[in-house]
Amino acid sequence: MPNYMTPAGYKKLAEELTRLRTVDRPKVCQEVSDAAAQGDRSENAEYIYGKKKLREIDRRMRFLGKRIDAAMVVDPKQKRGDKVFFGATVVLEDDDGESTTYQLVGEDEIEAKRGRISWRSPIGAALLGKELDDDVKVKTPSGTRKFTIVDVRYE
Repeated sequence: MPNYMTPAGYKKLAEELTRLRTVDRPKVCQEVSDAAAQGDRSENAEYIYGKKKLREIDRRMRFLGKRIDAAMVVDPKQKRGDKVFFGATVVLEDDDGESTTYQLVGEDEIEAKRGRISWRSPIGAALLGKELDDDVKVKTPSGTRKFTIVDVRYE
């Protein structure tokens, strides 16, 4: 399955990978090298900790590399009418008239407090393909909720 993401999300992952590769990893390698030069490695906490940190950096770099390789960058500014697709900012209204705004983003870009939810989340998946004024039913832990789409924007 493709790893959809916005250009900003892709840039953030690529910058993290570059920082790990060019700044963090060389720094930790030097620290490990310096600690190894101090002698007995079996009791050298700096050496042991440095090797562990190096493994964590390498693991994160492999993860980011796979996410970036699988990325399908989709610009949310492309106009797609009133239908909900990846990147859409959707305003929903519940039965009580309360409105909530969500933007459908990639799994690596989720920020729930800012209304940025995954397109694969229960709400995101329920919204995909719907249009302005459609009713959407979403299964939540507190039961099924019904929303009406009152606005669809691509920004």
